[in-house]
Amino acid sequence: MKKLLALVMGLMMMLMMVAGCGSDGPKKMVIGLDDNFAPMGYRNEKNEIVGMDIDLAREACKRAGMEVEFKPIDWGAKEAELKSKRIDAIWNCFTVNPEREKVYGLSKPYMVNAQLVVVPKDSSIQKIADLKGKVVAVQDDSTGSYLLELPENKELKDSLKDYRKYPDFAAIYMELDNKRVDAAIVDAVLARGYYDKLKPGQYRILDENMGDEVVAIAFRKDDKEFLQRIDKAMDEMKKDGTCKKISEKWMGADITKY
Repeated sequence: MKKLLALVMGLMMMLMMVAGCGSDGPKKMVIGLDDNFAPMGYRNEKNEIVGMDIDLAREACKRAGMEVEFKPIDWGAKEAELKSKRIDAIWNCFTVNPEREKVYGLSKPYMVNAQLVVVPKDSSIQKIADLKGKVVAVQDDSTGSYLLELPENKELKDSLKDYRKYPDFAAIYMELDNKRVDAAIVDAVLARGYYDKLKPGQYRILDENMGDEVVAIAFRKDDKEFLQRIDKAMDEMKKDGTCKKISEKWMGADITKY
């Protein structure tokens, strides 16, 4: 009887230790995003933040045992927001590039994307070379602005009449509508997945693009726990088809094949 009691007590202690280990680590993750970036993260008619990245983040955090909070931020200040710990992650179609790899801790890529050139439907611009002498819009501190600063794109940049930076893509499309800019460099997920449906036939996408890219989630460079827990959850979601299902819901196709 004593041996049985000791065995039961030992098992209970082991269970308590396992439970205790499971309770370690962060209980909540605050995600920073541009809430004008449809269909990845934006406000619907009820002023709720919705989108493909929102659905992915909710499910991943649930599997990682964390609550999630979405916090709209100034995209140009995203690095400062993360370093000051006002947010824990940037999950908003965040493109991987060499400069960002130096600054952020990045998850495994989970999506493919591209930078496209969007013009009004009646524009005379047919190819990237036609941007010479034109005014081009980009989002501040975005992949579009990064690409224009690359040495290999110096000739293109120097040929422009001007290129202007805006806080979000809603402002950029407003400038296109009002003819204050001639073209915009826009993420493919936004150009094809939202504005083409919102205002069908109003814009045209050039056949040439500014470059293909992969998308990841950004964390503080030294913050391994959030990264590892989200990577594990996203691996499970890719394997069981959840990422594919969410992508098809928002994009009509699976763009998480990476």
